[in-house]
Amino acid sequence: MTRMHNPPHPGEVLREYLGTITVTEAAVKLRVNRVTLSRVVTGSSGISADMAYRLADAFGTSPELWAGMQLQYDLHHASKLKRPKIERLAA
Repeated sequence: MTRMHNPPHPGEVLREYLGTITVTEAAVKLRVNRVTLSRVVTGSSGISADMAYRLADAFGTSPELWAGMQLQYDLHHASKLKRPKIERLAA
């Protein structure tokens, strides 16, 4: 898997998928709380595995699409963190 340079939060992509559908309408269709969906769309929360399946069903995509976007986003931001040097474990 190639890493994307500064990938967007999946909520930004979801916002495009929603088009003119409001967060409230989409939350009802997805059977989730409006606040939960709003937090994803605004980038305050990530996409869980359950949400990935719901979005896949709603938009005719795959859950891997949504989970993969979240993973790329998380890995990109994790790569920016300072961490201690880790020695290799003997195999």
